[in-house]
Amino acid sequence: MQSLYEWDFNKTNIDEIPNLVMRNLKEFAPDFDDNGFTAHTVKGVINNLEEINKLITTYAPEWPLEQITVVDRNVLRIGIYELRFTKGEIPPKVAINEAIELAKTFGGESSGKFINGVLGTIYKEMIKRGEAVISEPEAPKPTPPPHPTNQPSA
Repeated sequence: MQSLYEWDFNKTNIDEIPNLVMRNLKEFAPDFDDNGFTAHTVKGVINNLEEINKLITTYAPEWPLEQITVVDRNVLRIGIYELRFTKGEIPPKVAINEAIELAKTFGGESSGKFINGVLGTIYKEMIKRGEAVISEPEAPKPTPPPHPTNQPSA
């Protein structure tokens, strides 16, 4: 998120994004090993940027792409990438919920609702087209009854 935000805000050349990612990981998470997840996600967003941006303009038609805040625009990009381009590696509801939490944390007062509305609509459309399956949370496992004690009754 930080690297995409920085790239978008500063209008940095797209070829510089891998350097931004490496610098940000080194600065903000020097001891954290995400097994390449961050670099993979950012690369995926950039490789699919044109299609992702078209989806944003399609599903948020009242908001021209340039008028969406930089935070919200890049949260949507990550969320759409995870929904549409990870081939089920990330469950749809997880992708949506993570994006909503990012928006609530780093965006404005109504960012969470905006992100939820756009990603929720995209997800529903994906289900209609057979591009996604409805992901249901696992049912909780029943708790076994407590073992009876062998204490004499009073």
